[in-house]
Amino acid sequence: MTSHDLPDSAISSLFAKEDTALLLIDHQPQMIFGARSADPQSLVNNVEALAKMAKVFNLPTVLTSIAADTFSGPLIPEITRVFPDVEVIDRSHINAWQDGTFRAAVEATGRRRLLMAGLWTEVCLTFPALSATEAGYEVFAVVDASAGSSTAAHDAGILRMTQKGIVPVSTASVLSELQRDWARSETYDAVNDLVAEHLGAWGQGVNYVRAGFVKS
Repeated sequence: MTSHDLPDSAISSLFAKEDTALLLIDHQPQMIFGARSADPQSLVNNVEALAKMAKVFNLPTVLTSIAADTFSGPLIPEITRVFPDVEVIDRSHINAWQDGTFRAAVEATGRRRLLMAGLWTEVCLTFPALSATEAGYEVFAVVDASAGSSTAAHDAGILRMTQKGIVPVSTASVLSELQRDWARSETYDAVNDLVAEHLGAWGQGVNYVRAGFVKS
């Protein structure tokens, strides 16, 4: 960093690894079966990438499911494999924020900025996002790691959230916002591994460079 560069802390409009927690809500088989606004494989890929980002940047992470034993099935293994030691909070409330155990887990992170993704967008993401905003948190909804029961329902959920100040973001933008600087060597290799595995065209660019086709 030169004397003219700004530190991350000087740009308060962007979240940072030091002030942010990740909440993954109801990525379960039954919910994926009913998601129609996104390709299921892309959805699973993006939420797995999001989970791995949280691991790379040491973001406190809260996992929750709804009616896992009676209807929706367990949280998908693409998430739980990344967080084998994080308890999945199963609940009956449709709005996760109404569940005391979930809310206590969020409070215990000590973070006031929340990255949220969930199924379905219009219900299990929108409801807790609105409730957390009402409780004074700043919420960022990861829209491509979420999906609705239809495209119209997904879009309506995003519109409803943005009207209350919730910020829509993408998986790629979250990664860029956390990394901030390609000179940040402590996460550089892990981030590029994640990009190569999960982020499509960007990942192919990483593979191209690693294969030696771009010479210094």
